[in-house]
Amino acid sequence: MAGPHFSSDPSDTAPLGAVPAHPGPPAPGRGPARDNRTLLLRGAGLVAIAVVSGLVWFLIRHDSAPDPVAQPPAKTSQFDFKLVEGPSKSTDCAANSYGKAQGFFTDTPCASLARALYTVESGDAKALVSVALVSMPQASQAADLKKLTDQDGTGNITDLVRDHTYKASGAPSVSGEKAAYESEVAGSDVTIVLTDFFEKHKDPVLLKRIAKDALQLSAGLR
Repeated sequence: MAGPHFSSDPSDTAPLGAVPAHPGPPAPGRGPARDNRTLLLRGAGLVAIAVVSGLVWFLIRHDSAPDPVAQPPAKTSQFDFKLVEGPSKSTDCAANSYGKAQGFFTDTPCASLARALYTVESGDAKALVSVALVSMPQASQAADLKKLTDQDGTGNITDLVRDHTYKASGAPSVSGEKAAYESEVAGSDVTIVLTDFFEKHKDPVLLKRIAKDALQLSAGLR
């Protein structure tokens, strides 16, 4: 005997729940590694900006700062030399020399000549000092010039007293027999010093010290 038959009604079927979507892989450009790289790049950019800004600020300060003032070299002289004539500069040493020195310059022209006169006092003594700086084309020629002028009676560079440029009353003849002489060669340059006292003062030792110390004055004639 057949049991009761029940017809199926769509309304009696239980609804199926929504199937959750699979999360899937993370979207491109996301994730911890990408975020870390982004932070590093941003940090590096900020550092670069800071460095460039600092450099620009330094350059602005540097360009706007006044140029440093050159300081004179430390004084090493034991005497206080005072310039009273010159510097007188020329490139014709033959026209500004005499004796065998003039013949030397006629055959071997110099490159340049600078001459000056100074006064210096020590106690009650006052001296007039002639300094000449002769530049020769070659060092060997400078050595030959010094060798020549170091000898007596061979002439010399004409000082500014001898050529009447300096006309102070009572000025001694620095090229006279009682004058002290010193010379020095440095490369192609020759420094020649002649000095004597005013008022016929006599102190050969002091005069020799003055002449030797005056060699450094040629640095101011370059």
